[in-house]
Amino acid sequence: MQELTFWDHIEDLRHMLFRVLGALSLASIAFFIFMPKIFDSVVMAPCFGDFPIYRLFCDITKHFTDDTTFCDQSFQIQIINIRLAAQFMIHMQISFLFALVVCIPYLLFEIWKFIAPALYDKEKSSFRLAFSLSSILFYAGVCLSYFVVFPITLRFLAGYQITSLVSNQLSLDSYISNFITLNLLMGLVFELPMLALVLSKLGIVKRRFFSKFRKHAIVVLLILAAVITPTGDPFTLMIVALPLYILYEISALLVKK
Repeated sequence: MQELTFWDHIEDLRHMLFRVLGALSLASIAFFIFMPKIFDSVVMAPCFGDFPIYRLFCDITKHFTDDTTFCDQSFQIQIINIRLAAQFMIHMQISFLFALVVCIPYLLFEIWKFIAPALYDKEKSSFRLAFSLSSILFYAGVCLSYFVVFPITLRFLAGYQITSLVSNQLSLDSYISNFITLNLLMGLVFELPMLALVLSKLGIVKRRFFSKFRKHAIVVLLILAAVITPTGDPFTLMIVALPLYILYEISALLVKK
């Protein structure tokens, strides 16, 4: 097998970046064209009382408590725009975000193709598993955030008032900023097992690390869940904290003893 020079690797990297940017550009253009419909039915969906998690919480609270807060089908959060160019900039921003999320498997595939020649055969199987697992975990984190974490956080913060003298008016910038931040943050947090597997293969992390710091990790994960979901109720806190702890245990199983 012919050994590649440094400039050969740079040339391969350049081609990879062109392919990645081309895929992101095409996907962004496609989402930009169809974004008005997607925006109403997906991005703005948590602003209405018929969102799936609200209906689920309505069924749960009706059976165990007298609270019917989530059963109000007339619930709606009004979003206002206060900047002239905000809607156009957000149109482009959210189109690129959707393109990035959809293209994650292809991006990881391109990265895998680039680094695979530098790995031994016994390493390739483990790293291939890590890259395959990362896509699944990323989408799992985004789905958990979109269907549970973000709408509950939105509903709590949009209705919270320190005083009745101040009314809440949610701007479009603020809504989109929280929408993007929470969804991407949960997607990245769910990459913990993949990161642990890679660090294990590099000899940086061993399984005893997870056993030694398990109690500390539980406290940190609860704090992280509380930051992500500032609603304050134990049920919502556990919805976020439990998957994070499961990810921690999966990470411990993936690393070497």
